[in-house]
Amino acid sequence: MTLKAIIFDLDGVITDTAHLHFQAWRTIAAEIGITLDETFNAELKGIGRMDSLLRILRFAGMEKAFSEKERYALTQAKNALYVRSLAGLNADSLMPGIGGLLSEIRAAGIRTGLASVSLNAPQILHALGITAAFDFCADAARITHSKPHPEIFLAACQGLGVMPEQALGIEDAQAGIEAINAAGMLSVGIGDDLTHAGLKLSSTDELTWQRLSDFWHAKRCPILHQ
Repeated sequence: MTLKAIIFDLDGVITDTAHLHFQAWRTIAAEIGITLDETFNAELKGIGRMDSLLRILRFAGMEKAFSEKERYALTQAKNALYVRSLAGLNADSLMPGIGGLLSEIRAAGIRTGLASVSLNAPQILHALGITAAFDFCADAARITHSKPHPEIFLAACQGLGVMPEQALGIEDAQAGIEAINAAGMLSVGIGDDLTHAGLKLSSTDELTWQRLSDFWHAKRCPILHQ
């Protein structure tokens, strides 16, 4: 089977804005009497805005302390803080090796997609100067189920015009790996603490087109690969 598309997560794979998300969430949490430390940051990786807030409220035993309207206002306040922090992003903010990898994938004739739950993904890609590197970006605003549900990866496959079996996904969060696997795609995980990734790498600078191609052929074309 021929590899036709590679679909990326954004945060932690293309660029690292996890610390910006956490700083914004910590500020909002402090305003409602909740103290978050850095260890809680891992709980929010790959999770949408409202789901992140619900995890924070659950952590503090405050799930019922706010109405739906109040929760929405808190997510909007968090996003405003986060968007302001994006002003410092530029081409130098790409994760190691990603710029070269995107060029290699394009040269190989493979389609590229983005499956990020961030509603700010288009703005981030523009700031990084890589909007043209992606053939399709799934619209997070149209996604009903957050990762680990496969919906956003399936939407990316549909937008690219490929079957999930013809694509592989790259993620740095456990919820993302589970979403890729549930979609029926091959999964590549960035991070030593991930489980169930078809290919696990320690960092993005280990991502190369050759490594991804070899992984694909070993899994989808095992007889030819021998």
